Amino acid sequence: MKNKQSSVLLIYTGGTIGMMQDAHTNELRPFDFKTLTQQIPELNKFDIGLSSIAFKKPIDSSNMHPVVWIEIAKTIKENYHKFDGFVILHGSDTMSFTASALSFMLENLSKPVVLTGSQLPIGIIRTDGKENLITAIEIAGAKEKGKPLVSEVCIYFEYKLYRGNRTFKYNSSHFDAFRSPNYQPLAEAGVNIQYNKSALLKPGVKPLKVHLELDNDIIVLKLFPGISKKITSSIINTKGVKAIILETFGAGNCTTQEWFTAELKKAIDRGVIILNITQCLEGTVIQGMYETSSHLKKLGVVGGGDLTFEAAVTKLMFLLGQKMSPAQIKKSLQTNLRGELTH
Repeated sequence: MKNKQSSVLLIYTGGTIGMMQDAHTNELRPFDFKTLTQQIPELNKFDIGLSSIAFKKPIDSSNMHPVVWIEIAKTIKENYHKFDGFVILHGSDTMSFTASALSFMLENLSKPVVLTGSQLPIGIIRTDGKENLITAIEIAGAKEKGKPLVSEVCIYFEYKLYRGNRTFKYNSSHFDAFRSPNYQPLAEAGVNIQYNKSALLKPGVKPLKVHLELDNDIIVLKLFPGISKKITSSIINTKGVKAIILETFGAGNCTTQEWFTAELKKAIDRGVIILNITQCLEGTVIQGMYETSSHLKKLGVVGGGDLTFEAAVTKLMFLLGQKMSPAQIKKSLQTNLRGELTH
């Protein structure tokens, strides 16, 4: 067997893409990744060496948890010097959370980590899984002048490659499942794969540093007109909470009622981090643009810029896990660490 130009490790965590339909019962069951090239013979045409690791018990993405992110990160760490790229097969429902988390956990990344999945199992005739998997592998193995072309955590789905921490799942019934409203695609697949090289992150120049400490003592408060004082107070004063994600209106605006402001101030005085992100799917938080956000800025609420909800959750888990001071966390939240923020 000739030497392959690139080597890619497939990591199957679970999800629709890894399912086959039993010919007799029509039930879906995980297929054996050791026979992957039998299921997708097109993979034999690649000049890429493929290996695979499958979780012993596939995880439905609705059951995704930081413990699993740590397991994935450990797998990449253990195999980092053996492969040129990594493809993670994952359920689509929480794929953006996993991609965002891994982007923060894998510091100084200089190789591609591409998450993909499908809306239909590979064993179904009309599946989108084959194209997603084939192209994700091609991207993970792509090199230029002997070096990986992509060096960040991405999502590939339905002909587009996105920065993982800029995405959210947009649609549950169409193949075009993801959107990246505040950052352009990193690549688009047609007859050829066209890379948007100016949009790609530069590879890390230091050795890979894998962070395995995450803290999920976070709550989310999504605002709506007429939100109850009693319920809001109970949420904000939840025992053990370390950070609150405040989902506000428009460019970061919220009610100026005195009771609401007083609740936020008490939380901040206790050392709780409050991060302001917009409910809008596109755009950014600009605290102080309107009177209805100026009071938040004065209180010490952190403006989240154009962070997605998924990136906000996972960035907070990551920063809280680093045992930083509240001041350091606030500064880091407003610092573009892995391409998650526009400045």
